[in-house]
Amino acid sequence: MELTTLLGLVIGIGGIILGNYIEGGHAAALVQVAAGVIVFGGTLGAVLVSGRKSDLRLSLKMFRSAFFKSHDDDDGEKVLSEILDCSRLARKESILSIENKIVSMTDPFMQNVLRTVVDGVDPKVLRDLFERQIDIEEERLLNGARVWSDAGGFSPTIGIIGAVLGLIHVMNNLTDTSKLGTGIAVAFVATIYGVASANLIFLPIASKLKKRISEKIRLREMVLEGGICIQSGLAPTLTEMKLRPFLEKGN
Repeated sequence: MELTTLLGLVIGIGGIILGNYIEGGHAAALVQVAAGVIVFGGTLGAVLVSGRKSDLRLSLKMFRSAFFKSHDDDDGEKVLSEILDCSRLARKESILSIENKIVSMTDPFMQNVLRTVVDGVDPKVLRDLFERQIDIEEERLLNGARVWSDAGGFSPTIGIIGAVLGLIHVMNNLTDTSKLGTGIAVAFVATIYGVASANLIFLPIASKLKKRISEKIRLREMVLEGGICIQSGLAPTLTEMKLRPFLEKGN
């Protein structure tokens, strides 16, 4: 469980509700079905128009990672340890000797890099090949995270549209005072929904996902650099000195 995400949502939303209560308001006053339909329905529609189906699917899959760290997520220290084990084995015996270790690795990217190393591919070709893969993977993941930042951009504007619709309702019922309160409530609550959802949910989630992507890509770069170090016969101690900064960047 990613406690900072859950704690942030509780504090953010709770702070708004508590502040409303301190000012003499009631939580029920912030619950407006019409405003919710306008803001969240409109935001969803805008996101569907602006995004591709593959990006939308990926964004929903990535949403879970904002709250839970998957068992598939890379552990930097574990990845570094596996690279150094291969480096020691290659120095002790030969590069071909690490082939038996490759099958036990859980990271497909590391397996591919080390298989290429074992095959004796030219270092420049190896770097070009996998840097291209890293760039493509980063772009794909960022497209998924961008769906949430798009939602954060659309929702405040949709909230304003909801406010305008509420005021139109008020203007159409100036002679019927019983309907004025409902229209005004929808107008203001729609604005709250739009701005609050953008700044408390959509944009923070997009930001967290982008940080996760950055960590994942940095580890991919470390694996590639480690493979090249093994191929060049660099000593394990020097390999660790070269790779350790990749982990420190995320601290």
